[in-house]
Amino acid sequence: MLWALLAPLKLVGNYTTDCPNGSYFVWEILQACTEDARDIASIALGLFSVICFMFSAFPQCYSSYKNGNMDEALSIWFLLGWLGGDSCNFIGAVLAQQLPLQTYTAVYYVIVDIFMVGLYWYYKVKNRSRPDGTAINVVVMFVMLGAAGSLIPGSRVMYPIGENPRFNKRSLLSIPQSSGNQAFTPEEISGFVIGSFSSVFYLASRLPQLCRNMKRKSTKGISLSLFALMIIGNFTYGLSVLLKVPRRGQTEVNYAVHHSPWLVGSLGTMALDIMILIQFAMYKKQSSESELLIPKVPRKQLQ
Repeated sequence: MLWALLAPLKLVGNYTTDCPNGSYFVWEILQACTEDARDIASIALGLFSVICFMFSAFPQCYSSYKNGNMDEALSIWFLLGWLGGDSCNFIGAVLAQQLPLQTYTAVYYVIVDIFMVGLYWYYKVKNRSRPDGTAINVVVMFVMLGAAGSLIPGSRVMYPIGENPRFNKRSLLSIPQSSGNQAFTPEEISGFVIGSFSSVFYLASRLPQLCRNMKRKSTKGISLSLFALMIIGNFTYGLSVLLKVPRRGQTEVNYAVHHSPWLVGSLGTMALDIMILIQFAMYKKQSSESELLIPKVPRKQLQ
């Protein structure tokens, strides 16, 4: 999803003068200054959210392979919205010339999204024309490999020596942070706009899935772990943003305004995912009650 953490896009200065009480390891690897417990907790939670997002799609891929009904269980608009949000994050990472680690992570998310969309169409076509299953397998494989390969960043996204963007979280969009209550800079405006689009994509993607579940009155074929990991990831990311201490001279209100797209997108998406979890419990209960209403026929009568 969309994640900027709270610091300048590029660090100016050195560890000795600008972050004397912070972790040298974090400064060198993540380009972030952690001077107190809140900063450390913010970084730790942010990294944990990245891990949750990285592995969230795997349970759904396994469930789709096991059940073979991904095209019935998931809404294509859910997958496309997810892809749209992660694509905005990738664009933001490239335009902001962030750390290679951040750009590669953004690329990874987009590749996984493309794989999920390809898997959806694979099962949709396969379930409608099973005799051509082998040909479909080959076509889908080449299309997905070609799309994924085109996203692998080359030398054009590597950054000039001396440019040290600050580490941000999952979607890796960075909002450079000014001191005090100064107006948004052009870089901040572009980051704010891209972050807002990303938030809209993520929020809008859940609505078709909620409607699809209501229409089917079932969540069969959907992985519970997918949404559980997304909830944990969004929750820990939101905490990482809220725990970060605003930079010297910046007010809490100004800080919140600068990060509002990311907070709204993260916490809003989490709320919608919780609604999907409620659907899991609700439709599972209805399914159990329906089974109880069906009278069991003794085996002797069946023989």
